[in-house]
Amino acid sequence: MSSERNMHRHTALRRSLLILMLPLLASTWSHAAEQKADSGATTVELSADARRAAANDLAIATLYFQADDRNPGALARQVNTAIAAALEQARGYATVKAKSAGTATFPVYGKEGRRIEGWRMRTDIQLESRDLPALTELVGKLQGTLALSGLILQPSPETRKSTADLAATDAIRAFQERAGAIAATLNKPWRIRHLSVAHGGSPRPPFPAARAAAFAAEASPMPVEAGETEIIVTVSGTIELTD
Repeated sequence: MSSERNMHRHTALRRSLLILMLPLLASTWSHAAEQKADSGATTVELSADARRAAANDLAIATLYFQADDRNPGALARQVNTAIAAALEQARGYATVKAKSAGTATFPVYGKEGRRIEGWRMRTDIQLESRDLPALTELVGKLQGTLALSGLILQPSPETRKSTADLAATDAIRAFQERAGAIAATLNKPWRIRHLSVAHGGSPRPPFPAARAAAFAAEASPMPVEAGETEIIVTVSGTIELTD
């Protein structure tokens, strides 16, 4: 009797588990059927891009003051005084943002490279402005005491975004035209299965160190043409050719 009751109990348990698993099995079979149906469709991968010019309406300049001294305290006072004066001068330009951009101190070794004979300290400041004439004028004045290490010209975030939005619209249209042309060649209706949008475009590179040093030596306003940055938007995706 005990063995029969156990057998009936196991049979009932298996039936309960089967009933609970039926919805899951049905969903799995349905998904497999959809995948099989999709795998039979003809798909085409393609891409299209569009380019728009964005004005370089934001300038970022980096300047630095560097000095050597045997006395670390005297060296720090010299560098800090020069940077404080530069930041104070920058406050006179309402359209230019100025901030400290880091300080580094290094030991200066003797000829044999074993003994520290002094210290070298460098502090950078960064100037940022959409008013290019004001920024270049300020840089020219600061070059009397500071050296220019780099100047980057690029679109402001707002300009980059608005230009990228226009380029994205152009790229999507180009994608649709290309997809339509492919489908028409094969005499098939089509629909989009997958679509991705990627943005590109880099700011103009900073002036090389040699040129920056020349500007520092001249200590005069720089003739700078802001120019434009090419914003590239690429649309890639997959289309399905239907019957």
